[in-house]
Amino acid sequence: MEHDEGISNHSGNRPFEDVLEVNMQRRKVLAGGLAGAAMGFFSAPALAGMKGWGQDRNDTAHRGGRRSSRLLGFSPVPVAEGNGPWPAISSDYHYDVLIPWGEPLEPSGPAYQWPPTAADQARQIGIGHDGMWFFPIEDKGCRDDDDRAHWGRHKDIWRGGENRHGLLAINHEFGENMHVLGKAAPESLEDVRVSQHAHGVAVVEIQKKGRIWRAVESDNARRIHVNTPVAFSGPVAGHALLDTPNGNIPLGTVNNCSNGHTPWGTYLTCEENFNGYFGAAGSWSATDAQKRYGFSSNGFGYGWHLFDRRFDLSDEDYRNEEHRFGWVVEIDPFDATQTPVKRTALGRFKHEGVAITEGRGKRVVAYMGDDERFDYIYKFVSEDNWKKMRRAGKSPLDHGMLYVAKFNDDGTGEWLALTIDNPALAARFADQAEVLTYARMAADVLGATPMDRPEWTTVAPNGDVYCTLTNNSRRTVADAANPMAPNPDGHIIRWRDADKHVGTTFTWDIFLIAADTHGTEDSFASPDGIWADPDGRLFIQTDGGQKDGLNNQMLVADTMTGELRRIFTGVSGDEITGITVTPDRRTMFINMQHPGEGDPTVTNFPAELDGVTVPRDCTIVITRKNGGIIGS
Repeated sequence: MEHDEGISNHSGNRPFEDVLEVNMQRRKVLAGGLAGAAMGFFSAPALAGMKGWGQDRNDTAHRGGRRSSRLLGFSPVPVAEGNGPWPAISSDYHYDVLIPWGEPLEPSGPAYQWPPTAADQARQIGIGHDGMWFFPIEDKGCRDDDDRAHWGRHKDIWRGGENRHGLLAINHEFGENMHVLGKAAPESLEDVRVSQHAHGVAVVEIQKKGRIWRAVESDNARRIHVNTPVAFSGPVAGHALLDTPNGNIPLGTVNNCSNGHTPWGTYLTCEENFNGYFGAAGSWSATDAQKRYGFSSNGFGYGWHLFDRRFDLSDEDYRNEEHRFGWVVEIDPFDATQTPVKRTALGRFKHEGVAITEGRGKRVVAYMGDDERFDYIYKFVSEDNWKKMRRAGKSPLDHGMLYVAKFNDDGTGEWLALTIDNPALAARFADQAEVLTYARMAADVLGATPMDRPEWTTVAPNGDVYCTLTNNSRRTVADAANPMAPNPDGHIIRWRDADKHVGTTFTWDIFLIAADTHGTEDSFASPDGIWADPDGRLFIQTDGGQKDGLNNQMLVADTMTGELRRIFTGVSGDEITGITVTPDRRTMFINMQHPGEGDPTVTNFPAELDGVTVPRDCTIVITRKNGGIIGS
């Protein structure tokens, strides 16, 4: 979300560029990671910890002389074709459009009209399509913990209806007033409700009929938006920090950016720039905590606080309402009666996404980025085997430890526990609930490493964890690893944790710096969405100022060789985000967000070009013409 231009971290913690600069005055960062320069940068313990990362790091070839990819067999979209008001896709692939903003959740629902009414929007697909996940509907009705979400391990079902029928849980991050309402600011509570109902999450049942995917009638289809009842669980549940003098019940989720999914088959949606929906209609002075989370009198200009008291920071009757946002929210897509649950053990910050993996002892491990300049990377580890915990009636996401990352000079790192048992935190916070509610401030105290806007995370099958650092326009110090100051283009960092994800140390390197690609056929900037597939491919999506005349795009990298190929480009003014696949990986769903920034004179996608029709966020369905695996 590009309109959050502030910096909330004034802790003075050692910047990431300083860590790199200590040991490297000059090093070459290659398309596939560190090559010979790694030998001079990392200590012997760090190098030992990197053994087995894909192939030998020193076998990665430099751009222009790199080894040919064994995984990328498609023809890339040329730079010259990746611009303008219409998408472009590899000549080996085909795309279709699915569930544009305003389409009914079910065919029997209200049809799209612009601008929508609040009542209709609550029953329609929202705007700002972002993170999502496909939950297959099994032909045999198998729904237990081992099978429902672990379809990737059950190749015997890959040829069944699970590849043609499922529930799509999808985030609707944001839609600005001009796009949603056709006006710069709301003029009534009805206007505010339209905007609120355009945000949130949709669960929609989709089915492939012939070669076309469509939404179908479903008992599970529903919208979860800013006025939907929610519950809290974990250490902050029931705490006074979540109570308001008004006594209003907790409602809603907002600015749902990236996502995750659990081994037990539920969807995780992440609240990112929640601060932007609050403002002050009267006299108000920000507390230190509110400043640290970026609250301001006008927010992002949505104007909700002018008609909905819940979002008015100056209204004492709703004090603490802002503490109810900034969490990871769990939703069961297969149970429309379930109340979404905010899992407070995962901390409160601007969650970009949450990549879940199974660590040693079958503990659940979650990797998360806090998407703001100079903020941090976090990890959560459940206290026990997740199956055992669920059998005991305990959520694995309620009981465990939250950590924040510190990157050391020698290519190693530490996970610092955010616990009230630490005397440094006990001197600042009253209890663990305060530590988690003010996770950013607790991380400041521990000396976590400020990063360049940590966004999506993904865990590769070999244990590598990747995080996109999309950019940092406020960087003032150039160094060999981030040679631009400011750094408008971003990079991707990679690490491996000790003890199969549950350890408190890690080794790290830089996988890719976007600026190194400029002027080439692989050109990209501002990496954002990211997904590692089971074969060693890394799908990279962008959000921001692309170079070489390109629109935002999706590329595929071979993590073994470093080769990049562009598979899709969007339209002018959009963002490419969100990624999920069917179990056989022969259908991929991605999202086109805010095409043309909502301006019909820029693009009318997905409608034909006419200069008048309002463009609509939508899901793009990608298939290979020969029926192969996506990315091959």
